[in-house]
Amino acid sequence: MQDRIIALTFDDGPNTVTTPRVLDVLQKYGAVGTFFLVGSNINELSAQAVKRACSLGCEIENHSLTHSDMTKMTVQEIAGEIAETSRRVAEITGRQPRFFRPPYIAVNQTMVDTVKLPFIAGFGAEDWLDEVTARQRAEKVLAQARDGAVILLHDMEGNEQTVQALDMIIPALKEQGYRFVTVSQLFEQSGVTPDAESFIVYSYTQQTTAYA
Repeated sequence: MQDRIIALTFDDGPNTVTTPRVLDVLQKYGAVGTFFLVGSNINELSAQAVKRACSLGCEIENHSLTHSDMTKMTVQEIAGEIAETSRRVAEITGRQPRFFRPPYIAVNQTMVDTVKLPFIAGFGAEDWLDEVTARQRAEKVLAQARDGAVILLHDMEGNEQTVQALDMIIPALKEQGYRFVTVSQLFEQSGVTPDAESFIVYSYTQQTTAYA
């Protein structure tokens, strides 16, 4: 079967409840993920989940400090959000984030000019909504899966239905011939250099979404 690659990504952690459960499922299947952290959620306890994620080969990236709409911020405020979150991540992982996921996938030119990291979006499953069941989340992900895709899920505290959905998503994608990689590996193995200068938000490596 054809070897295809896909990146599972998780937003809004870390926490001591759901992040470890997501890691349990990834470890169970020998899969890796990329975690886009909200800096204000990083504390001494939640940092343990971040360290575990790194030990499993997962990647840790930047999802802002306060998860606010950054299109309404000044240059100084945007820069502060990115710098402080990257500092907190590097303090735990020893590595500066290489990618940024804008809160709400809301982007403007000021953000692009200020944040010198590639912007990542992804194919989502509305998994922040309680009324979307675990099976529906899994079905949405599987319907959108493609070679080189970024899958956008949430490990926010209490999001148990996404944990349950992962138990369906990962084996189904494995059966279809997918390998799970980090976002960095996704670009490297696709032979694509992500652009951090242009008004582009990536959902998969073969094609980009450009905002006017």
